[in-house]
Amino acid sequence: MYLSRLKLDPLKHCTRHLRLSPYVLHQAVFRAFPDESDGGPGRVLYRVDTDRRGNTSLLVQSEKKPDWDKASMLQECFIEPAEWRPYAPRCRKGQDLYFRLRANPAVKKQAEGRKNGYRLGLLREEDQLKWFQRKAQEGGFTLLNCQIMPEGIVHGEEGRRDGKLRHYAVRFEGVLRVVDPNTFLVTIGNGIGPGKGFGFGLLSVAPLRQV
Repeated sequence: MYLSRLKLDPLKHCTRHLRLSPYVLHQAVFRAFPDESDGGPGRVLYRVDTDRRGNTSLLVQSEKKPDWDKASMLQECFIEPAEWRPYAPRCRKGQDLYFRLRANPAVKKQAEGRKNGYRLGLLREEDQLKWFQRKAQEGGFTLLNCQIMPEGIVHGEEGRRDGKLRHYAVRFEGVLRVVDPNTFLVTIGNGIGPGKGFGFGLLSVAPLRQV
């Protein structure tokens, strides 16, 4: 895998436009990867982060090597050249790690006349935590502590025939413990929850700082 960190200028119109439109951001990111005629982009996960100083960055985890020179829509927003590196995370059973995840907690419902049903966003914090705890159990880890920060409903109507692209965005941050290293590494590669093509699902981890 590869991990890219793209520093964006939060004051530029293009940055604000990308943040407000998940579909446009999706298009901008995927221009850096092969299209279907060249084998497809593979799994691409990404997330926009803003720190306490207001610095904005786009974190991208990809199965294939990116070519950010092709991402002209993003280049207009760059503060400095794109940085990327090979990414092969390692972990061990019982290891504690900081984590950050922007996810779309939802449950699938069946509806008459709809073959594949629909997803219902979970709005209560207790339901969001239970959802994440289930994903953790399935994903080879457990939560030691978790801060939940709702970001509200993300709308985007471009590219949809029914004009109904809606995700309920929630950030989870805290400390996790690895239970099953092999399953956990698969989880990192695949991401968590729905909406992965629109800035959700990237689980980023880091070692705990030694005091």
